[in-house]
Amino acid sequence: MGTDPITLADLLRVANAPGFDRWQEQVRRTGGCSHPIRLTGQTVTRDAKTHDVLYSYSTENEPGGMLRVACGNRRASRCPSCAWTYAGDVYHLIRAGITGDSRMGISGEIRQHPGVFATLTAPSFGPVHNRPSKGCCRCGSSHAEDEPALGTALDPSRYDYAGAVLWNNHAGDLWRRFTIYLRREVAARAGLTQTALKEVCRVSFGKVAEFQKRGAVHFHAVVRLDGPDGPDAPPPAWATVALLDDSIKAAAARVAVPLPASGDVPPRVLRWGSQIDVQAIGGMEGVELTDQAVASYVAKYATKAAEATETVDRRIGELAELDKLPLPAHTRSLIEACRDLDDAYPDRMLWRWAHMLGFRGHFMTKSRAYSTTLGERRQVRADFRARQERRERGLPEDLDDSEGSTLTLAHWTYAGQGHTPGESWLAASIAREIRDNRELAREARADLDDMEVWA
Repeated sequence: MGTDPITLADLLRVANAPGFDRWQEQVRRTGGCSHPIRLTGQTVTRDAKTHDVLYSYSTENEPGGMLRVACGNRRASRCPSCAWTYAGDVYHLIRAGITGDSRMGISGEIRQHPGVFATLTAPSFGPVHNRPSKGCCRCGSSHAEDEPALGTALDPSRYDYAGAVLWNNHAGDLWRRFTIYLRREVAARAGLTQTALKEVCRVSFGKVAEFQKRGAVHFHAVVRLDGPDGPDAPPPAWATVALLDDSIKAAAARVAVPLPASGDVPPRVLRWGSQIDVQAIGGMEGVELTDQAVASYVAKYATKAAEATETVDRRIGELAELDKLPLPAHTRSLIEACRDLDDAYPDRMLWRWAHMLGFRGHFMTKSRAYSTTLGERRQVRADFRARQERRERGLPEDLDDSEGSTLTLAHWTYAGQGHTPGESWLAASIAREIRDNRELAREARADLDDMEVWA
């Protein structure tokens, strides 16, 4: 079985405990969550007029007297199951902004709006070990794809670690200024003022942050031109992919975030790197970048943090903790730079975000009119589960309570979080089973779609 004696003993205890089947059911409902939140309490649903009890529930008879609910953590390093659910939500959110989603009220006409997949990167802070498309690394070696040296400084004594963490820390400011300049550039190319642009065209985006091996953040974004009312309004005739491409590159080149000198730290100006990639998204002749590929790529990185650099996924409390962490030398130097600069820039909270190598922004963000929201995606899932619950209770699945026909009273108390070793092993097995079944179902649907196309 490949488990240690403590885990094996606890696994046998859990499997032989009363209510094991119900425990498994709870874990399945969480999707195999690695660190479920445990609750105690009860809920009662009554008819608002007669006060008759329609449904009641208490954790008193649950395994351990507790109800387990998913933790909802988006980080794959913390909870693969919840991160997978989050990635699915991001996938549908991003794809809806490319192809539309009738279930969320987004018209499929959005496919005809000019849209691109843009990547904005950080500048160089010094040469690092890499795998160039031609030739070998500057160190003279041809590195393997999984070699630990990739992304680390060729000469650590000359690498700008301070610049790297300050850039990460201000990446959100760089993006904000980029979106401002982008609207200005679009307006200029259309021969309009910014005020006039709002009356005929809107710039929408959905983006995700990704850490490179060198520890620098870069952004991938779907950028789209709409009419003045967003996805439902057609863009003006002058709004083209070429215009959007040119505007993105010009806007990125204009962005500058000046940092004043502080103590012994000299002033500097933060800018985007010169490597800016803009690709048109599918639907047009000769374009291979599909909506599914873009959405999958964005969703993949929405659940990551700085794992590519082998840093930790929790805040570092005291400096002494660094000596207890198995950190690569390059990553440790970036974390130490956060510590060294913390006093010089107290408002930037560099030490607080040292585990993220200074980055303090959101990994996934979108403009208001890009598409649906994560909250709406979660609500769709919650409504589906609510209908299931009502069916199991013998209540109408599509119960309309807009007029307050029922009254629900609930009281919940936090009772802890996580699993015992044996429970963790079983929960991981359940999570893999759920994921494998969903992947098989997805492949079956894809095969069926292909059959319909060729029928």
